[in-house]
Amino acid sequence: MSYFLAFLGFVILLILHEAGHFTVAKAVGMRVERFSLFFPPLLVRRQVGETEYAIGALPLGGYVKISGMNPSEDLPDEVRTRAYYAQPPWKRVLVIAAGPGVNFVLALVLLFVFNVAHGPVDPEVGAVAKNLPAAHVLRPGDKVVAVDGHSGDANKVHDLLQEHRCARQPPTTGCSATSAATLLVKRGHSRFTVRLTPVYDAKVRAMRVGFTYAFPSHPEAPGQAVGTAANQFWYFTRKTIALPLRVFNAHQRKQIGTAVGAYEVTRRTIQSDATEAIGIIALISLSLAIINLYPFLPLDGGHIFWAIVEKIRRRPVPFSVMERASILGFALVLVFFFIGLSNDIGRLTGKGFQTR
Repeated sequence: MSYFLAFLGFVILLILHEAGHFTVAKAVGMRVERFSLFFPPLLVRRQVGETEYAIGALPLGGYVKISGMNPSEDLPDEVRTRAYYAQPPWKRVLVIAAGPGVNFVLALVLLFVFNVAHGPVDPEVGAVAKNLPAAHVLRPGDKVVAVDGHSGDANKVHDLLQEHRCARQPPTTGCSATSAATLLVKRGHSRFTVRLTPVYDAKVRAMRVGFTYAFPSHPEAPGQAVGTAANQFWYFTRKTIALPLRVFNAHQRKQIGTAVGAYEVTRRTIQSDATEAIGIIALISLSLAIINLYPFLPLDGGHIFWAIVEKIRRRPVPFSVMERASILGFALVLVFFFIGLSNDIGRLTGKGFQTR
């Protein structure tokens, strides 16, 4: 069932994205030839008025085909005036921006729903091992605020502890690190500092001080959820915009993923907590919007970019110029896709996707 629900979530995102393009194109008088969920070869098609509605065999996205997307198309006289490139730039920008716009609105609404139904997750100490350094220091409910002066989430805390290593390499079970880690801990309304020496645990192949995390949720009132959703929206928007820069950082490059990874994370989240999947789908919708707005063809942002260029220079941009630019854009898309896909395959065949 989780496979179907995750797939359904992605289909709904695609339909709403393309519906944004479709609705606005119709509203401004453009001729829409086809509205397709997925790519050809087409499995199902039905003509309704001047528009064909179809379902393709390749579940890699969807598209809305508007007459005259290629200026060299041979169109009948009655159609030519309604063609895409016959319209003023502002109409083209409106039509293309409508798809990502729907995803932005959907992401914000879903984040609001998520915070009302589930709320932010605030990691805290869950269980403490009896035979490890944290045994007589930490308690369930404590919050590890920072390690060695560096704050971060549960993954960051784990990474910081790994910087304290055993003298002998490779490490053996139970060996202690050569240096102690300084943990800033919050308990109730008070804070205190403790120094714990991590110990190597061969079962997890990592240095540990002896606690696991719990992830309690805190549902919010609608008024508070609005502010939280807005903050989350802006935070993840900034992170996604910076995505291209991750290619130049070896560690961050490993975090790039594709729809394959997003689908698997969504599916596993549905298995553990269906409410959390709302937040995951919200972030996927937000990412879909932002990535589509990158200013190179064949993405939506590329079409918007060239429409703006035409508006500034006050004359059409030669289609040959856009075609050459689209080669670069398509190459960049492929680079990101193959990096993300290789990372996703590594997670599927290796440690897996961590939904916590």
